[in-house]
Amino acid sequence: MTTTPTTPAAANPLLDFSGLARFDAIRPEHVTPAIDDLLAGTDALVKALEAPMASVTWQNFVEPLENATEKLGRAWSIVGHLNSVVDTPELRAVYNENQPRLVEFWTALGQNLALFEKYKALQAGPEYAGLSAARKKVIDNAVRDFRLSGAELADDQKERFGEIQEKLAALTTRFSENILDATNDFGLLVEDEAELSGLPEDVRQAARAAAEKDGKPGYKFTLHFPSYFPVLQYADQRSLREKIYRANATKASELGAKPEWDNTDNMTQILALRHEEAAMLGFANYAELSLVPKMAQSPQEVIAFLEDLGRRARSYGEKDWTELRAFAREQLGLDTLEAWDTTYASEKLREQRYAFSEQEVKQYFPEHKVVNGLFQLIQRLFGVNISTDSAPVWHPDVKFFRIERDGKLVGQFYLDLYARSGKRGGAWMDDARARRLTGNGIQTPIAYLVCNFTEPATVDGVRKPALFTHDEVITLFHESGHGLHHMLTQVDEVGVSGISGVEWDAVELPSQFMENFCWEWDVLQHLSAHADTGDTLPRALFDKMIAAKNFQSGLQMLRQVEFSLFDMHIHYDMAPGTSVQDVINRVREQVAVVRPPAFNRFQHSFSHIFSGGYAAGYYSYKWAEVLSADAYGAFEEAAAAGGNVVSIETGQRFQREILAVGGSRPALESFKAFRGREPSIDALLRHSGMAA
Repeated sequence: MTTTPTTPAAANPLLDFSGLARFDAIRPEHVTPAIDDLLAGTDALVKALEAPMASVTWQNFVEPLENATEKLGRAWSIVGHLNSVVDTPELRAVYNENQPRLVEFWTALGQNLALFEKYKALQAGPEYAGLSAARKKVIDNAVRDFRLSGAELADDQKERFGEIQEKLAALTTRFSENILDATNDFGLLVEDEAELSGLPEDVRQAARAAAEKDGKPGYKFTLHFPSYFPVLQYADQRSLREKIYRANATKASELGAKPEWDNTDNMTQILALRHEEAAMLGFANYAELSLVPKMAQSPQEVIAFLEDLGRRARSYGEKDWTELRAFAREQLGLDTLEAWDTTYASEKLREQRYAFSEQEVKQYFPEHKVVNGLFQLIQRLFGVNISTDSAPVWHPDVKFFRIERDGKLVGQFYLDLYARSGKRGGAWMDDARARRLTGNGIQTPIAYLVCNFTEPATVDGVRKPALFTHDEVITLFHESGHGLHHMLTQVDEVGVSGISGVEWDAVELPSQFMENFCWEWDVLQHLSAHADTGDTLPRALFDKMIAAKNFQSGLQMLRQVEFSLFDMHIHYDMAPGTSVQDVINRVREQVAVVRPPAFNRFQHSFSHIFSGGYAAGYYSYKWAEVLSADAYGAFEEAAAAGGNVVSIETGQRFQREILAVGGSRPALESFKAFRGREPSIDALLRHSGMAA
C-alpha cells in the first residue's frame, strides 16, 4: 500500500511525534497511511544496519534502531489504545487490517540474523564493559529475545514461525472482540420496578438512564461490570440474579447469544499455536518458554508455589463456605445456594456480621475526593507534585495530569475512569510514551490509567459526582502503582525504563503495594467526604471495614489459585484430546471449595491469558503479592517504630530501589536492595488473615 494523497504524511496526526498524541484529530483513515510511512522508513533503516560495520557500537547501531522502532511502536500503541477505549466498526476494521503487518514486521525483526549477530558482537566486544548497567541489560535482553523470536531457526521454520505469530495476533484480537461484542449486545430490560427490590438508588438511576438512551421504558441492565455486579450483590429477586449471572457466565461461548462470538475454537487454536511455537524453539511446552524472561525458574516451581498457597487457604475457604451456606439457609431461606446467590448472600452476611454495607461505604468516596487524596499520598511519599494539565483526549470524561519534581516535568498521564459502550472491560495501565534520553534531552514518560467505574448519574439534568465503592478505590490505587512504576523511572534507555524489561511476575509489585494504603486510617481521612454532608469516613465505620477486610479471604485466595493453576496447566501439561473445559474441571476438583454450575464458561472470557500478556503468567498476581506485601511491611515497621505508615524516608527508598530502576536490573536484586533480604510469604499470609 502507498500513502493516499488525501492524507499526506506531514498532515497525518499519527506521524506527529513533536508532543502529545493528537487524539482530537486522529481518524481511522489516518492509520494505514501512517503505518505505511513508518514501516517503509523503519525497513530502510534495518536494511542499512544489516550492512557490515567496521565496529558495532551503541551509537552507530542500537541508538538508530531504537529511534526508528520507538516511533513505530508509539504510533501503533495509540491505535491499539483507541481500539480499546472507543471501539467503532471503522476503527476495528483498520486495526485488524494493519495488525498483521505489524506482527510480520516485529517477527521479521526478531528473526533478523544480521542484527542478532551485531548484538552478540556488541555483547562480546570491548565497549560492553564500559557501558552503564541499563545499556548492558538492553543488550542482554535483546540477545535473549532474538533467540526467543526464532532468530536461530532455519529459513523454512522462520516462515512458519512468522505465520504462527500472525495467526496468534488475529486469534487473540478476535477473542477480545467476541467478549466486547457479546458484552455490548446484551441488555436486560425490567419494566416492573417491584422486581428491582434491594437495588441501590444510584444503580436504578443508571439503569433508568440506559433504558432512556435506547428510547425504552423501564430499566436496562448490561454485562458491563458496574451494571451487572450490583444485581448479583443486591437484587432480592432471585430470577433477576439468575438471568444476569447466566448471561455473564456464558458470554462468548457456545452457550451464548450468537455462535459467531463463541471463543471455544479460538482458545483451542491459540493453545495449539503456542505449543507449536514453543516446540520450534526447543521447549517442551509453552509454559517453559513463557517463564524464560520471568523470575520463576520452572513450571514445577510455579505449580508447587500455587498448590502450597491452596493448601494454606483450604481450611479458611471451607470455613467461609460452611458459614455462608448456614447463613443462607437460616436467614435467607435458601436451602440450596446457587452460583447467582453467593454474591447476594455474602453481602447480606457481611452486612449482618459487620453492620455495614458496600452502599453505605460508597457514599464516602466521591471521585474528586478519592483522586485528590490519592494524589496527596503520592506527593508525600515520593516528593513530587501532581497538577491538572491539558491535552487532546478521546472522550470528554478523560482528564490529563502532569507530575513534577522541583519544578521539572517528570511524567504525565491520562485518567479514563468510567465504563461505556465501545470500551473494553477491566482496568489497566498502559505505556503511551517511555522515558528515554534523546538528542534533545530527556523524553518524559506518559501513561494511560483506565478503569471501568460507574459513570456519574444525571438527575433532573444535573450531573452528580461519581461515587466509588471501596473496591473501586483499591482498583484506582492499583493502576496508579503501575503508572508510578512507569513514570517515576530514572532510567534513560527505552528498553528498560519504567515497566519495560521488568520480569512479568514482578510487574505487579508496585500496583499491589499501593493497594495497602486503602486500608490505612490516616490515608482514608484524606480520601473520604460524604456525598451529602461532606463528613469524612467515621472511625466506627472504618473499624468495621477493617474487621471485614479478610471476609471470605480463604475463598478469594482459592479462586486466584484456581485461575492460576488452570492457566499453568493448559500451557504446561494439557494432554492431547483434552479440552480446556476438562482442565478447568480437573483444577476445580483439586482446589475449589465452591464449584460453579456446569454451564459456567468463565474461560471463554479469560482475556488476561487468551488475549492479554498473562499466558502461563497469571500466577504473577500471587507471586508479586508476596513481594508487595513484604515490601509494604517496611512501611508498617516504620509506623511501629514511632513514625507514620506514610513514611517519607521509606517512600524515597522504595522509589530509589524499586520504581526508579525499572527493568535495568533483576527484580529480585531490586527487592533485596529495598528490603535488605530475600522475600518472605509471611506478610501476605498475615495481610490475608491466614497467619498461623
